[in-house]
Amino acid sequence: MIKRILAKKKLWLGITLMLSGWLVAGVLFLNNRTLEKSVASSDLAVTARVEMESEKEPTAASAEPETEIKEVVGTIKRGETLSSLLGDYLSCQDICCLAEECEHTFPVRGLRAGRPYCLLFEDGTFRCFTYEIDANEQLLINYESEQFKVSKEEISYQVERAVVAGTIRSSLFLTVSELKELPELALRLADIFGWDIDFMCDLRQGDSFRVLIEKRYREGQFAGYGKLLAAEFVNRDEIFKAIYYEDQAQSAYYDPAGRSLKKAFLKAPLAYSRISSGYSNRRLHPVLKIYRPHRAIDYAAPTGTPVRAVANGVVKQRSYDRNNGNKIRLRHANSYETTYIHLSRFARGIKIGSRVDQGRIIGYVGATGLATGPHLDFRVYKNGRPVNPLKMKRTPSAPLPASVLPEFQLKVKEYFALLNQSSVLEQVQSEKVSGEEG
Repeated sequence: MIKRILAKKKLWLGITLMLSGWLVAGVLFLNNRTLEKSVASSDLAVTARVEMESEKEPTAASAEPETEIKEVVGTIKRGETLSSLLGDYLSCQDICCLAEECEHTFPVRGLRAGRPYCLLFEDGTFRCFTYEIDANEQLLINYESEQFKVSKEEISYQVERAVVAGTIRSSLFLTVSELKELPELALRLADIFGWDIDFMCDLRQGDSFRVLIEKRYREGQFAGYGKLLAAEFVNRDEIFKAIYYEDQAQSAYYDPAGRSLKKAFLKAPLAYSRISSGYSNRRLHPVLKIYRPHRAIDYAAPTGTPVRAVANGVVKQRSYDRNNGNKIRLRHANSYETTYIHLSRFARGIKIGSRVDQGRIIGYVGATGLATGPHLDFRVYKNGRPVNPLKMKRTPSAPLPASVLPEFQLKVKEYFALLNQSSVLEQVQSEKVSGEEG
């Protein structure tokens, strides 16, 4: 009996121990699953927090968006003003303030048709206006911190020296054009040698020229001429030379000895024309059909051709009558006077009493008054008596002072060495081509 009771106790004890073990194992298993879920949840929370923080902290690129720069390039059109150019971007008050700011630097009412300009915008806001005043200077208007900054600066160029040479076949203009150069080069040659050569009447086939000139480039593109440093012109076997020299006082052209090329009177009031009627004491008038003195030189030229003052002077007469049409009379030094008749119109600013410089445009060729076609009737008087313009002695201006002659002579040697070197190269190339053709 006692043995049965002990056996039952052992059985229940074993069962109890086994159940306790299973219970402990179950608890441990449940604890491990809970811990794994907790760790996983923690990892997910950390990951989510990191992602959220990464979203809250944008990259540098998104923090600083790109600035939109817009550039508008064009040329001033007839009738355009600063208001019409900037009216869409600035208020009327701002434009008025800007015009006042520009007054002492460059008055904006001086904007000229055909001149280039550039507008710069940043994110749709006006920032800069650039206007090329001429080939050398530009106006800059910057808008920063709600303030305008106005300045005038030199245009930056790449400058190269070049030699241009040609032989006249018909006219200087045509020769320059055949060399693929701008008409400006012909005009500048005419200005330099205009005191000694009448480029319409004096030129002959076979005349030649050589020029040392600066050519300017912007961003690799040809942008016009700079200084014409030296030139040689052969006219009717007579050689004329010009060297550019400048100092603090002035800039001008001189011959190799330092004598000024500028004379008191230009040889002709027109750069390009032809003499249609010469100086005569008895000429048949083409309209009146009677013989009368013609103490003038008639220069035939197209209507609108600019007429220049042949010397410094003062406007004595600006009138119109049925015989002379539009007429200008200038008074010069040493009791000289000149008249310009049959003009189509007068140049701006030409009024009685106003002073004009030699070479200034005073009017334009026309056919007003008793004229059969467009031409300029040009007359010269000395002490009230008529003088043949083609026979006037032209006194040169003052030469260079002796103190600067050594420096000037160095430039003469430098410039003409380049001209001569170019001529030698051209001759060698010409001989080589001739040899290959033979």
